[in-house]
Amino acid sequence: MGILAKIFTWWDGATIGTAFYSARKGVLVGEDEQGNRYYRSKDGARRWVIYNGANDASRVAPEWHGWLHGTFEGEPDSYLPPKRKFELPQSANPTGSEAAYRPQGALERGGLRAPSTGDYEAWSPDAA
Repeated sequence: MGILAKIFTWWDGATIGTAFYSARKGVLVGEDEQGNRYYRSKDGARRWVIYNGANDASRVAPEWHGWLHGTFEGEPDSYLPPKRKFELPQSANPTGSEAAYRPQGALERGGLRAPSTGDYEAWSPDAA
């Protein structure tokens, strides 16, 4: 099933056509901590990423995002200061997953909200 998956699926990594295109017309520029590989065309006109796993744009590291959009010419190591020890590693957007933020009262947490405090009085047109 491996070769068939590469031919017909695009949502979990690169298709076989993208892999051939990258090998024929692309130049590997670098790789990030998550294993995503970044390419540019031999003439420098195009830039693209091949994800290591699911295709999700939030998995592109911020420094490589700038490079993909042509903000910077060199690799991120050439124009960024060294990482500071308080910086957290880049993570994917958790929206729609089990790791997503769910406040008190959310249906996914049981739908129970804290009782109201009684400091709210509803407006009535008869009240003066």
